[in-house]
Amino acid sequence: MSGTLLHLMRHGAPELTGRLLGHADWPATDAGIAACVARAHTLEVEVISSSDLTRARQAATAIAAQRGIASRTDPRWRELDFGAWDGADPAMLDQAALTHFYADPDACPPPGGERWSALVARVGEAIAALPRRPTLVVTHGGAMRAALAALCGFDQRQIWTVDLPYAACLTLRLWPGDRPWAQLVGLVT
Repeated sequence: MSGTLLHLMRHGAPELTGRLLGHADWPATDAGIAACVARAHTLEVEVISSSDLTRARQAATAIAAQRGIASRTDPRWRELDFGAWDGADPAMLDQAALTHFYADPDACPPPGGERWSALVARVGEAIAALPRRPTLVVTHGGAMRAALAALCGFDQRQIWTVDLPYAACLTLRLWPGDRPWAQLVGLVT
């Protein structure tokens, strides 16, 4: 049994950078979309899915059009909901609260925002719903880290050690079972 490839790609650079975009629906730049298309060029893919947020959906649609296949959206692949911090410049936030969030995003979620465990649970559900065929999901940095937590057991401290710039692609080999797990087989930044 060889497992199934799952490629997780972070969306291209959005028009508004340096912010906690979360569920804020900012589009990607043309260059950001082109970077994703170029990154996907060599990937083995039969299925393309994305977050329903514009900055991810745009790249998935462009990649799918180039390959002549359909793409679908799934809101479970959205970024963490930053609540009151959505769209905020991190430098303008209470730095103690931001530090507590990064140290323990489950115990210290953003005001009115989503707990880390909720993000991991919904991304885990999205993974379970994927077909067992080579798949590309265009998503967000937080959702990619949540997938690492759900599939590889990364803890809250370890997730921040993975650098995921715009258009980064993380490749996992999914292994079937009662509780799917994955092997990290590539990271291209």
